[in-house]
Amino acid sequence: MRNLILDFGNTQLKYGVFEESNLKQQGIVADLDALEKLVAELKPENVAISSVSLPAEEVLKTISVPGKKVELTHKTELPITNLYQTPETLGKDRLAAILGAAFLFPKTDCLVIDAGTCITYDFLDASGNYHGGLIAPGLVMKFRAMHTFTSRLPFLEQAAFVPELSGKTTAQAMQSGVYNGTLAEAEGIIKRYEEQAGNLHIILCGGDATFFETNLKGRIFAIPELILLGLNSLLIENA
Repeated sequence: MRNLILDFGNTQLKYGVFEESNLKQQGIVADLDALEKLVAELKPENVAISSVSLPAEEVLKTISVPGKKVELTHKTELPITNLYQTPETLGKDRLAAILGAAFLFPKTDCLVIDAGTCITYDFLDASGNYHGGLIAPGLVMKFRAMHTFTSRLPFLEQAAFVPELSGKTTAQAMQSGVYNGTLAEAEGIIKRYEEQAGNLHIILCGGDATFFETNLKGRIFAIPELILLGLNSLLIENA
C-alpha cells in the first residue's frame, strides 16, 4: 500500500511517501502544479493531508487515487482521546504530531515539542488521552519581535551557537535572551511535566529541533518526520 502524506504548514508544503508504515521518500513541493506532477509520477493508492495554509478540500480535489482520501480535521475519528476543549481551534500540525507520538510510543507518556515558527508543547498520557499543551514564540519570532517593537534593537539572524549567558554587546545580549531564555523555558516546562509523568518521553520535531536536541539535557527523541508519521498512521487506521 503506497500512501502519499501531505503536511502543508505555514512556510513549506512537505510530503512523504510510505509503503505501509515505512517512509520511503520525503521532500518539499513548490506549489500545486508541482504536487500534480509528483502524484502522476508516484501513483499513490491513498492520500492523507494536514494543512494550515492551503484549503485541504481543494488540494484533495486535484489528486486522483484509487483508495482513501483522508483530511485531518477536528471531526476526524482518532485513535486517541482528544480532551482539548476547543478542538476546532487546535492546530492540525499539533494534532498530527501527537498522532505520531501515539504511533511510535504506544501506552507511553509523551511530551511533543514542535520547534517551528511557534514552539508548541503537547502532552499525551499513557492511556492515550491528549491533554493539550502550550504555545510560545519561536526563535525567529523572538528576534523579529525585539526588532519590530523597539526603536533601536536590530533584527539578528540566528547564530550557529548558544552564546554566553552574559552578553558583552547588544547583539550578544539579544542572542543570549533568545537562546538561553528559550532553553530555560523549555527545561522548566519539561521539569513540570516530568513531575506529572514519571517515565516521560520527550519528542522533538520542527525546523529548530536540532537546537533543542543539541542543548537540552536528558533523553530526547528527535524525529523530524513526526507529523508525516502521524498522518500515515491515521491513514492506516482508516484504510
